[in-house]
Amino acid sequence: MSLLTVTNLSHGFGDRAIFDDVSFRLLAGEHIGLIGANGEGKSTFMNIITGKLEPDAGTVEWSKHTRVGYLDQHTNLKEGMTIRDVLRTAFQYLYNMEEEMNNLFGKMGEVEPDELEKLLEETGRIQDALTNNDFYMIDAKVEEVANGLGLNEFGLDREVHNLSGGQRTKVLLAKLLLEKPDILLLDEPTNYLDVEHIEWLKNYLLEYDHAFILISHDLPFLNSVVNLIYHMENQQVNRYPGDYHEFQRVYEMRKQQLASAHKKQQKEIANLKDFVARNKANAATSKMAMSRQKKLDKMDVIELDAEKPKPHFHFNQARTPGKYLFETTDLVIGYDEPLSRPLNLSMERGQKIALSGANGIGKTTLLRSILGEIKPVSGSVQQGEHLHIGYFEQELKETSQNTCIEEIWEEFRHFTQQEVRASLAKCGLTRKHIESKVQVLSGGEKAKVRLCKLINKDTNLLVLDEPTNHLDIDAKNELKRALKEYKGSVLLISHEPDFYQGIVTDVWNCEDWTTKVF
Repeated sequence: MSLLTVTNLSHGFGDRAIFDDVSFRLLAGEHIGLIGANGEGKSTFMNIITGKLEPDAGTVEWSKHTRVGYLDQHTNLKEGMTIRDVLRTAFQYLYNMEEEMNNLFGKMGEVEPDELEKLLEETGRIQDALTNNDFYMIDAKVEEVANGLGLNEFGLDREVHNLSGGQRTKVLLAKLLLEKPDILLLDEPTNYLDVEHIEWLKNYLLEYDHAFILISHDLPFLNSVVNLIYHMENQQVNRYPGDYHEFQRVYEMRKQQLASAHKKQQKEIANLKDFVARNKANAATSKMAMSRQKKLDKMDVIELDAEKPKPHFHFNQARTPGKYLFETTDLVIGYDEPLSRPLNLSMERGQKIALSGANGIGKTTLLRSILGEIKPVSGSVQQGEHLHIGYFEQELKETSQNTCIEEIWEEFRHFTQQEVRASLAKCGLTRKHIESKVQVLSGGEKAKVRLCKLINKDTNLLVLDEPTNHLDIDAKNELKRALKEYKGSVLLISHEPDFYQGIVTDVWNCEDWTTKVF
């Protein structure tokens, strides 16, 4: 059964085409991985099929009565609601049924026997529906999913209006999973999950009876839960049965076959053109030349897609710092309340350290305390001498109105326009990306603009808070290579052990220091 039918879809932004005459069907029960480089249109596709964005051409048709669930990180969470309140709204249709049943019970004392019989029949039907949909187990279901995604760590009775971006995303993901729609649309759901909760989500999706479309650059996670790949490239969407590894094998094979056919055809075209040029003026051979010209005119020429720019990161090295980059003395981190016991930590020149541990225990707070951006609850941080720090924040609250060129120029005013363009191109951005406003870029493209700033600074300590969120596979692999090569020190938060293994010299488990109870 087809849940979704997309026909002749085309869309673009300005003169930048995203899709060109794309058609496909989504079938019940398919577990799809939607992949492609940053900027190929994965999130745009999600916005089009959910009706948030109108395509330039083509149609999007859902089958009747299909319930669609979309992880939308911009959903408004009402002030005054607790996390538990939000999660219970996943069952709002059941609460509505209960209210209807109670209203019917209220009428029973006022009606004639014939009408009473009908009311009893209707309330019985509603009661069966509530029982069959586990209405009386809602709180247990809420607890199960909340625990699986780590929401219990910061309390289900906490109000949602003061949650961080990562915590909001977890709440919205939990609500979506509790709704159990006919099709789940998940756009990078692991970005704010730690290893334990990614594993829980993996097992949940493996057992999910309905269909889902998943955008994720976390390859081990993606590969473990999908059975079908849709690959976005050069304004097209192509279907590949199997997991990501099978897609890679078939994709590379097709690419090589196309390149071989293109090479063979180009040789044939050159020979035909040469024959026509040499023989068209000769009366004896002009008919043969005309025949070959007709063959050339009718030939379906094989076109190879233009190669996308590959990112190349190289971090500029500042002068050598002192032996100790920072030392803490009885440092207690936190905001309104302590998040850690007193910490006596130190980092030496040459160390590359990953901070691990569950979300919400203060990893980002520790980084910001070390950098001096927030005051500790108590204790102190002493930074070392001659530090040149490059900081990549996990969340940026302000949206830039600049173009990419202006964004870099503001920080590096001595650059020529050519140098700005070259720097952005090295980060894997095309000319059209470079000339676009930052706010219209995808999450991965915005991250590349921020990395462009970082690689052009002279640094000897990189402080990176989830730098791989939104980055495509090529960019992630290149960032890993550049960090391995970097001669300075690195202090890194990442929920992907596959990324930081091979880079870091030490792993600090922040759960050893936290005041949170696990």
